[in-house]
Parts: sequence; C-alpha cells; structure tokens
Amino acid sequence: MPPTLASLVHHSALKLGVRAGEQHLDTPVRWAHVSELADPVPYMEGGELLLMTALKLDAEAPEEMSRYVKRLVEAGVVGLGFAVGVNYDDVPEALVKAAKDEGLPLLAVPPRTPFIAISKAVSAAIAAEQYKAVTSGFAAQRELTKQALGSGPEGVLGVLAAQVDGWAALYDASGAVVATAPDWAGRRAARLTGEVERLRDRPAPASAVVESGSDDRVELHSIGTGRRPRAALAVGTAAALGTAERYALHSAIALLTLTTERSRALYAAEQRIGSAVLRMLLAGEPDHARAVAGDLYGALLDAPFRMLIADAAAPPKNGTARPVAAPSSGTAALLAEAVTGSREQGAGPAGPLPVLADVVESAAARSGEALLVVPDGERLVLLAVDGGAAAEACLQYAEALESTRGENSSEDELVIGFSAPAGPIAAVSAYKQAEQALSVARRRGRILVEHEDVATGSVLPLLGDDAVRAFADGLLRALRDHDATGRGDLVASLRAWLSRHGQWDAAAADLGVHRHTLRYRMRRVEEILGRSLDDPDVRMELWLALKATSI
Repeated sequence: MPPTLASLVHHSALKLGVRAGEQHLDTPVRWAHVSELADPVPYMEGGELLLMTALKLDAEAPEEMSRYVKRLVEAGVVGLGFAVGVNYDDVPEALVKAAKDEGLPLLAVPPRTPFIAISKAVSAAIAAEQYKAVTSGFAAQRELTKQALGSGPEGVLGVLAAQVDGWAALYDASGAVVATAPDWAGRRAARLTGEVERLRDRPAPASAVVESGSDDRVELHSIGTGRRPRAALAVGTAAALGTAERYALHSAIALLTLTTERSRALYAAEQRIGSAVLRMLLAGEPDHARAVAGDLYGALLDAPFRMLIADAAAPPKNGTARPVAAPSSGTAALLAEAVTGSREQGAGPAGPLPVLADVVESAAARSGEALLVVPDGERLVLLAVDGGAAAEACLQYAEALESTRGENSSEDELVIGFSAPAGPIAAVSAYKQAEQALSVARRRGRILVEHEDVATGSVLPLLGDDAVRAFADGLLRALRDHDATGRGDLVASLRAWLSRHGQWDAAAADLGVHRHTLRYRMRRVEEILGRSLDDPDVRMELWLALKATSI
C-alpha cells in the first residue's frame, strides 16, 4: 500500500495532529510539497500533501481561507499541513472551518517537526512500496517461470490469476478459449471471443481494455512476435492493476510469448515431417509414410481421412452466380466475423490460407485430432479425419466466407477442394479428387466443393463453363447460320435424332416430318460439319454442345 495520511498521523516521530477531515485520512499520498504561494494550484499535479506556514496568507480571514481551500480541493490536493508556532501560535479557526466545510484533511505540524521530516517520511514510504512491488514482481516472475517450465501455459495462468487477485484466460489463434484460471472463469472468458478476434487483426504487440458484461475490468494482450498474433491473454480484475500486478502480467506475457515461439519452431518441424509423409503417400509408399508419421500422424493414417487442397484465386469474372450459405452454427458465425474483420483490417501478405490453417488447427487441437497441414507452393494441402472437428471447421469456415464476401469482390479468395473419404493406399486418388473438386469450385465461383457432390451429381452443370460454351457455339455455328437462311431446321432435327439414339421413325415423328426428310437433313449436317454421324465421338460432342448452349 502507498503511504496515506493516516500512516503519517500514526508516524511516532512526526507527532501530527488532525484538525479536520478525519474521514479522509485513508487517502493515498503521492508526494509532500511545501509552498507559501497565495495560489499554489498551478504547480500541483494532484495527490499531494501541501505544507505551509501561511506566510503570505491571512489565515484568519474566513472568505480568503474558503477560496484557498476550495482551490486546493479542486486541484486534487489530498491534505494540508499547517506549521504551528511559526506565523500563528495555533491553526486559525477560519482555516479549520474552511477545511471542515470542504472535507479536506488538515494536519497540525508541531514546532519540532520540520517539513523536511514529513517529506522524507513520504519519500521513504513510497520507495518502500516500490521496492515491495519490485521484489513481489520478481518473486512472481520466478514462480511464473517455474510453472512455464513444469506445467506449461495452464500453470502460468494459475499463478497470474493469484497474483492479480482475479482471473486469466488464454485464447488460441482462432479466438477460442484454450485454458482459464480459476476454472469458473470459462464463461466470462467465452464472452470475449469477439474482442479477441478484433485484437488479433491488429499488428502485434496489441492490447485493449474491454467491458466483459460484469464488474470485471478486463485487459486483453496479444501473444506472439509475428505479424499475426498466435494467441491472446485476458486478465480480469476488480480494479486497475497495481505496480506488482503489472510486473506479474508482463512476465506472464513474456513467458507465454516464448512458449508460443517455441511452439512455432516445433510446428515448423512438424510441417517438414508432414510434408515428407504426404510425399510418400503420393508416391504410393503408405508403409514408409506410416513409419515416418509414427505417433505424430499415425492416428490420422489409421482412420478414413479427407484430402483438402486450398488455393487463393481471383474470383471468376464471367458473372457466375454464387450461392450464399447462411452460417449453420455459432462457430460459423464467429468465423464469418473473423473473415469480415480480417478484410476490413487488411489481410496483408498472409492472405486467407494462414487463416484457414489457424481455424482447422485450432479445431483439431481442441478435439485432440491428428491433422496434417502442408504448404504446397501457393496452395495448402491438408489431411483431416473424415467427419472430424477439423473437417467440420473447414466447412463452416467456407460457409462463413460465402455469406460475407461481396458479389463483385476483386480480391483473391479462397477456393477449397474436398476429396471423398480415403485411406493411405488411396492417397493418390484422393489427391486427384481434391484437385478435381478444386477445379470445379473455381469454375463455379464457389468457395468449397466436395468431390462426392460432383461425382454423384449430373455432368450438365459442368457444361456451364465459358470454355465449353465457346466450343459448343463454334461447333454449331455453321448449322445455325444455315438455319438462319430459312433453308431448313438442321439444329432441331439434329437434337431430335440424337435424343432418339438415331431412330429415324421416332425422331421424324417428333419433328412431324417424313423419315426421308430427316435423312436428308442429317446428310446436310454431315456435309456442313465435315464429320460423320456414324462416329460415336462426333455424336457425343454434338449432344454435349446442344446441351451446353441450352443451359
């Protein structure tokens, strides 16, 4: 505790007497200052004990004392010490009354107590308080370091919460709560995920004081040294932190940052192992891949997994309509907020791929799933447990991104291809499926496409691609030019004949013409196109061209 007026009054060597303001003696004193000015207010900062002899004041004038004391109170002076036996034998009644009216503590300083003694007492108490704060901070730092080495982040949070007499919470890169101390703080911490997301989008180091919806005063601090913080720390207390508590907080931030940076180094090593595992899988060597994966990725290779390929590509410019999917859960809504926030703040060189990696890695970490994340040039390849939390987080992230992006966005956007469930032996097929789904997603202007949706659906939507339409228009142009002259209806006749699998009578009946007329028209089609309708490949191309131009 800093020195107070009460501690000075109880100081045996000072022998100060209280003449007014007894109810405010517990007020902290920042400094003791001597001034005989008629108006010392311009030289006050607030929190001082002002010492005076009334050398230039008429301390017996009620109006003058009332104005004087009122000015001191307005300036934040916490107490007034009056030297007895210098200019006045006792504290004048006018000054006592003015101090009582304003509630300002008035201390009588006896003749044998020099002002310098009071100043030294205040200075010594302040120094003792600062020394106590520093030593307490060092003790907290030692305990925090011990916990960081022995128990990890959870131990650090426990010590920090005790030091600040409050609670602490750690968040991962996606804004999800990783750990809290004490355990009851989980609900309070969960209410701050939106604030953590906004803090994450600011350059590190970043901090903020936020309202938690309770009586807590909460400070948020980013953790990490990179462009995008890897974690965040929340500390909730009933009042503003003191010096000792601030030391403990800064020590905890430093230790958590070191832990995070060490984790990043381990993460880089894991990525290199994951890259080797992926190369072996794609080289058709699942046994070698399993041996290298060991305990790190072994569980992932023992269960059906999904292969995901993510790419950051410019959005389509052909006006393709984009379906908008509403977020299906609170998690997806939160992801949408994160996506919107990152765009508003500017994703910079990191782009959407690191955000996706953060989302799926955080989901996998919370559920205890194995996850393989491998940067592949400008793309990202992931192996995630089929039906697991990481795969679901990716789907929700894509839904959130779909629901928040603009119709005419010109920025690079995320495109994701999902394979069907597979195992190590079928890794090559899964990779091809993910690439195919990625290609379809890009053509359709979608964020994410699953290979199963493409494989079980109709091929007709694939014909909506601009390149396919251009091919179809070129193939049928000569027939349409012929029909435009009014010399026949070759395109309609071709469609009818192909739809009836070359059955002359049925196709002629559909057209309402004689079968010889239809035969003549099909010969004209062959002459104009220079291609034989007996060739199944020609018939297939013509049928697809007719379907593409009708979409």
